Amino acid sequence: MAKIIYIEANGKEHAVEVESGLSVMEGAKRNGIPGIDAVCGGGCQCATCHVYVDPAWQSRVSARTDIEASMLEFADDVQPNSRLACQIEVTAEHEGLVVRIPASEP
Repeated sequence: MAKIIYIEANGKEHAVEVESGLSVMEGAKRNGIPGIDAVCGGGCQCATCHVYVDPAWQSRVSARTDIEASMLEFADDVQPNSRLACQIEVTAEHEGLVVRIPASEP
């Protein structure tokens, strides 16, 4: 388990416990975090779980895959720290991970 901190575009924070092995997206969906639609259910096929990984955490999450980078082309306002939440698997080492949810999705 790890506490993941989701920050909505309006600044509202949600700190929730997410089971290891789940994705950051699954943690959001199971805890009713708004702004992460995950239309494809986590298949890296829609970019509706786009988040910004806090810069302090960028080096501590897995690297973006080529498929993920391709899907991010469909997201709005992509930044160097943009990720698809479905592609970040939660581990105990992610305790305190901070992700920000963009103002809009495709």
